[in-house]
Amino acid sequence: MKMESFALESARLAALHSYRILDTESEAPFDALVERARTLCDTPIALISLIDADRQWFKARVGIEDCETPLETSVCAIAIRQGYLFQIEDLAADPRTARMSLVLGGPRIRFYAGYPLVTAARVALGSLCVIDTEPRPGGLDADQREGLMELADAVVQLIERRAD
Repeated sequence: MKMESFALESARLAALHSYRILDTESEAPFDALVERARTLCDTPIALISLIDADRQWFKARVGIEDCETPLETSVCAIAIRQGYLFQIEDLAADPRTARMSLVLGGPRIRFYAGYPLVTAARVALGSLCVIDTEPRPGGLDADQREGLMELADAVVQLIERRAD
């Protein structure tokens, strides 16, 4: 990793840790936003995924039991590098994700769409994502994309209130 990239990632991780949100208990407002994302996008899985140094941890989740996974199997870790909706219509066909354990084994995820959770200070903490076990040609429709973006903004507002 280049020195500049290392410094940026160190600052991102420091910001994430400053919110003291990792490994906290379930909270109804976050859970409600994840359920709304799942319903809006008609997917079996939705997550608020926070990207730590070596794992992705789920502040809220529906459709999976695990509360974290290793970073090397995290599509969300790719998504946070984008400044916009990140979609992969078929994870098994994309070279960035085809060999990930969550694609090859249970739950055999195939579709991913996620918005980066970017703070007012322009720091990406994670993503609000929806996931399907079937490929989704065309991805999300316009209403789903807009709604997911609004829900991601609401997640960021909840996180930033922790600093108050």
